[in-house]
Amino acid sequence: MIEQNHWARRFFYVMAAVALLVAALPALAQEGGQQRPAMAATAGESQSAAQGASKKQASSTVKQTGSQDDRLFWTLPNLLTVENENLVPPLTPGGKFKLLSRQAFDPIEYPFIGFLALISQAQNSEPAFGQGAAGYAKRYGASFGDATIGSYMTGAVFPALLRQDPRYYQLGKGGFVHRTGYSIGRIFITRTDAGRAQFNYSEIGGNAIAAGISNAYHPRQDRSVANTMSVWWTDIGWDTVSNVAKEFWPDIRRMLSKKPAPPLETLNPD
Repeated sequence: MIEQNHWARRFFYVMAAVALLVAALPALAQEGGQQRPAMAATAGESQSAAQGASKKQASSTVKQTGSQDDRLFWTLPNLLTVENENLVPPLTPGGKFKLLSRQAFDPIEYPFIGFLALISQAQNSEPAFGQGAAGYAKRYGASFGDATIGSYMTGAVFPALLRQDPRYYQLGKGGFVHRTGYSIGRIFITRTDAGRAQFNYSEIGGNAIAAGISNAYHPRQDRSVANTMSVWWTDIGWDTVSNVAKEFWPDIRRMLSKKPAPPLETLNPD
């Protein structure tokens, strides 16, 4: 079975990171309470000036790229998450490819995929790949191909062709259940470039095409309709988990950094 437990491993990775962050909250809050500056007024002025410069730089980045520079759990690139829909301009077809390329080829992606391939090697997933350095190289290449092709299909190719917005727009309000339901629903409902709600053909169709392409480089005995369907739903399942993490990560990040929510302001896309 092609990466039959791929979703489970990634789900554990994300949930473990969330658990560590939540567990660290009390200690971080206590540490922040103990470290009071002696010159409160001076420190406050310096902090305000630094925050102002940071906000100005962040707004400029959003205006130019259509995304905010951010990392999920300070590790994985999170360029396709929108925290304030009023801040971001629409993406052009070229902008979608450029933004997706920045995320897909981010330096952290290489060791992350290497870690997944290492787990796959230890579990002897897809035995036809073999063991040793050659087997690991094949698993690494297959994992990198799955991740990259799937990302391009769902985040650039299909969105450019169908004029859909590949970014995840955080709801940012309401209870846990409501926001979780919203993030799961974004798998099936997305925005067009004009801002209208539409069935997420890019996610569903893009992952289906990526799963079919994966048959070209996975072992011959795994090239079946059942395995292709498994890869398809595995990718959709991972994207669902990713959406939930994207929905709540900005809250966790602001809680840990003690920064307020982003201001409601509109940028001129010109």
